[in-house]
Amino acid sequence: MTSTTDHARLRAQLDTLTTEAFRPELADIDRLPTLEIARTMNGEDATVPAAVAECLPQIAAAIDGIAERMSRGGRLVYAGAGTAGRLGVLDASECPPTFNTDPSEVLGLIAGGPTAMVTAVEGAEDSKEMAAADLDAIGLTADDTVVGISASGRTPYAVGAVEHARNGCGALTVGLSCNADSALAAAADHGIEVVVGPELLTGSTRLKAGTAQKLVLNMLSTITMIRLGKTYGNLMVDVRASNEKLRARSRRIVALATGADDAEIEAALAATGGEVKNAVLTLLGGVDGPTAARLLDDARGHLRAALQAAHTG
Repeated sequence: MTSTTDHARLRAQLDTLTTEAFRPELADIDRLPTLEIARTMNGEDATVPAAVAECLPQIAAAIDGIAERMSRGGRLVYAGAGTAGRLGVLDASECPPTFNTDPSEVLGLIAGGPTAMVTAVEGAEDSKEMAAADLDAIGLTADDTVVGISASGRTPYAVGAVEHARNGCGALTVGLSCNADSALAAAADHGIEVVVGPELLTGSTRLKAGTAQKLVLNMLSTITMIRLGKTYGNLMVDVRASNEKLRARSRRIVALATGADDAEIEAALAATGGEVKNAVLTLLGGVDGPTAARLLDDARGHLRAALQAAHTG
C-alpha cells in the first residue's frame, strides 16, 4: 500500500515535469465552442514536428547503432508502459507486413503484458523487476537494442528495461522521453528527449507526447530498415503480400521499379514465389529466379548491391 509520504514524493516529482505542467490559460477550455477547441488542439499538435527536429542528430545516431546491431542478427525491442508501451507494440507489429521481417526481429514489450494493450494493469509500470524479467524471457543478448519509451522519462518499467539491457546484457540502449534531463535518457547509450511542453489536458501524455513518440518510432524502425536494405529507393520491395491489397501493391512496386508491362511482372513474380525484391532483380538484372535469390543472399538482402553483381558477374 502506498504511504502518504510516497504520495507526496510522487506529487513533487510530477510538479517538476514539463509534460505535467498546468496551463492556466486553458482553464476554461471546456466552455469554448467545439471548433475553437479543435483549433487550439490542432495548433498544439503542429508544434510537435519542430520539437522532434531538435532531436534529429540523436535520432540518427541511435538508428545507426540499431542498424549495426540488427545487421549482425540482433533484434529491436521496445519497452514501455501505458500509451508509450502501446506505441512500441504498434510499431513492432507493423514491421512484418511492411518490411517482411520475422515477428521475432522487432518486438514490443508493454508493462503488464498483452492485457495492458486494452486494460490498465495496476502497478505494472512501477516495476523495474518486471521489465528485467520480460527481457530475460525473450533471451536478450548483446546484439540486441532496447528502446525504453516514457513520456515522463521516469517510468520505472522503461528505466528498468534500459538499465537491465545495458548493464546486465551489454545490449545497445535508447531512452525516448518528452522531458529534459530525464532518468531514462541518462540510463541509455542514446538519449532522445523530445520536449513538447505541457499538454492541452494537464498530464494527458497520449496527446503531444504520444504524437512525438510515434514520429520518433516511425523514424527508428523505417530508417533502420532502409539501412538494412529493406527498400529500393522509396519503394517497399520487402513488403509481404499477405492479402489482395498487398498483392496489388506488390505488382505496382515491381512496375514502378522496373517499368515492365503486366505480363512481364506476373511472370517475374511467379518465378520468384511472389517476392517483390527478387522479381525486380530478375527484370532489371536479367537473371532467373534461383540466381536472383542467390545474389540477394550474397548481398545480405541489399537490392542495389545484388543488381551490381548481376551486371558485373
